[in-house]
Amino acid sequence: MSSPLKIDFVSDISCPWCAIGLSALEQALGRLQNEVAAELHFQPFELNPQMPAGGQDIGEHLTQKYGSTPEQQAQIRDTIRQRGAEVGFSFNPAGRGRIYNTFDAHRLLHWAGLETPSQQAALKKALLVACHTQGQNMESHEVLLAAVAQAGLDVARARAILASDEFAPEVREREAFYTSQGIHSVPAVIINDRHLISGGQPVTVFEQALRQIAAQRA
Repeated sequence: MSSPLKIDFVSDISCPWCAIGLSALEQALGRLQNEVAAELHFQPFELNPQMPAGGQDIGEHLTQKYGSTPEQQAQIRDTIRQRGAEVGFSFNPAGRGRIYNTFDAHRLLHWAGLETPSQQAALKKALLVACHTQGQNMESHEVLLAAVAQAGLDVARARAILASDEFAPEVREREAFYTSQGIHSVPAVIINDRHLISGGQPVTVFEQALRQIAAQRA
């Protein structure tokens, strides 16, 4: 009998390691499909909640935030591309020109989780591809609505949400909750509200951790 696992995947669209972590987690769950029954929920986290409209040049942003040089940034991009390739996620070889505010994307993900939870993962993955594979403007409503359409969700409903402040308080409450629980970097994968796996781990790390947690519940 499969062990039920509730998995909260706390992450941001603009985080490349979140794309890697999600792909690795899904592969691990595929390996464990006869051992665990996972219920996956996507929770909001903003790496740059104060990012203004129009975004910021990515190199400038990384230098300001982390003090990294262009050479160091290029090396990290290479590492990210290699790790992505290992789990089947393609990063744009040229990287991203700009980084954008992701709050509206989180509002749409919250809506999807409430109204069509079975399609929330499809929206999350469409948004990650738009950001990291295609290098799109992730504050653009048209880009967000294209991801909604790709995920098979109601585009008219999503457009109405984006034209309002709907779900903004709920997203801020969720963000504040996870920050208050000590989550300050992502991805953060929380199993059954008790166990934390941090970072974009390899498939084998997720597989071993999930198997151990499932065994404890058996």
